Amino acid sequence: MSNEIILNINKREVVKKGQRKRLRKEGKIPGIYYSHDSRESIPFYIEINELIRAQKSEARIFDINVGSKKRSVLFKSVQYHPVTDEIIHIDLYGIKMDQTVTVNVNLELTGTAKGVTEGGIVVQTLNELEIECLPMDIPKIIQLDVSELEIGQNLKVENIILDEKITAKSDAGQIVVSVTQAMKEEELAPQVEEDELLEGEEGETPEGEEGETETPKEDSKGDESASQEDTKDSKG
Repeated sequence: MSNEIILNINKREVVKKGQRKRLRKEGKIPGIYYSHDSRESIPFYIEINELIRAQKSEARIFDINVGSKKRSVLFKSVQYHPVTDEIIHIDLYGIKMDQTVTVNVNLELTGTAKGVTEGGIVVQTLNELEIECLPMDIPKIIQLDVSELEIGQNLKVENIILDEKITAKSDAGQIVVSVTQAMKEEELAPQVEEDELLEGEEGETPEGEEGETETPKEDSKGDESASQEDTKDSKG
């Protein structure tokens, strides 16, 4: 379960986009603190080294000082730069240790599915599970054993076994992982050969039928000369 550690943050004034960019160049990440019972959000910044320390701790709950009060918080949101993947903003959410919270927890697949030995492939369609529980009961990760899955079978949210202190909030019918039949290259080959054969047959004349042919120009001239001779003979 989660352990509480101290997170050092510094209150800041609301600044414009350009000023936030300057903060990041100085190694300071801007952020916002808010909670379910607060009317106003509080802007702050955190040193990048302090943020890295928090990430390495793998903790979910942190203690911060907001004004003169000590608060317990969760990382509610972390925004990354779309190109560099650098952290550009964070949201901290104030919590009470005796009140449930809703958070997303990573799902980790364990075991080798039976269907894989039969040529199938494992497809994971849900990477995080939304859960509700008390802050101290938040798991670091939720493991899901897929070793019994055969080709054509799947596991849904409703199949995940959770601690009795934890409630799944994601759609119960949502598929988390499935095992599907891998398409083999040789299965595609006959279709390709058939397509090539059909393309070759488009210009051929079916057996037993005569195709239309174009009359050669020299034959046309010969017919024309013969016609003129017939005309002379009739005049004579």
